[in-house]
Amino acid sequence: MNPLYQDIAAAFVQSYYLHFDDNEKRSTMASFYDEETSLMSFEGQNLLGRSKIMEKLNCLTFQKIAHSITKVDCQPMFDGGVLVCVLGQLKTDDDPPHTFSQTFVLKPYNEGFYVQHDVFRIAVHDAA
Repeated sequence: MNPLYQDIAAAFVQSYYLHFDDNEKRSTMASFYDEETSLMSFEGQNLLGRSKIMEKLNCLTFQKIAHSITKVDCQPMFDGGVLVCVLGQLKTDDDPPHTFSQTFVLKPYNEGFYVQHDVFRIAVHDAA
């Protein structure tokens, strides 16, 4: 297990949302993902590989976005990876903020890490 898992998680979360919230930097987020072994679940839509993930991120319709992180929980994984769970508020354009949850599995790669799994969900309770 990686003893630096908390530092790795904190640095990753800061970098990831800094890139996501900047319209110009968002296109560079491809470096977080692997072309063949990264999986994303975005509001229930499953995407495999860097190209499909970036296609999804680049087609989101908001003009402005801001993530406000409430809490980050993390755990070391037995293979040296890091499990990262993020809870926060998401504000897009002039819409009211929404609570979101995002979970990442970071896997070691060369001298760093890449996102192997990414699960994103807006916390909306559908009362039927």
